[in-house]
Amino acid sequence: MLAQKNRFHGHSSLKYVYRNGTASRSRLFVVKAIENKRRKTSRCSVVVSKKVLKSAVGRNRIRRRIYHILHEDIESFTAPYDVVVIVYTSEVGFLPFDEIRAQLKSQVAEAGVK
Repeated sequence: MLAQKNRFHGHSSLKYVYRNGTASRSRLFVVKAIENKRRKTSRCSVVVSKKVLKSAVGRNRIRRRIYHILHEDIESFTAPYDVVVIVYTSEVGFLPFDEIRAQLKSQVAEAGVK
């Protein structure tokens, strides 16, 4: 799980990233990121809607898997970034962990996070 300082609080900051962030798309998920010079630490969020997976247990499993990858990488960001991962398919819950990690890392880099 991410530390409290690395999480989003409230919907307005998420809306800002949705509107102004650089997007990187794949068949599994979309990564939106933007540099936030007002903060000292990076923030991350994972969004899995009910349309993707009806079961709350399954949605939370997907979130935990992606948060684990982000937790490993968040300290390597060179500047404070706001990163949102929007999951498009329930397939993420059943893919091998290494495949999800490789895809997410390449998309985060493609979205402009250094």
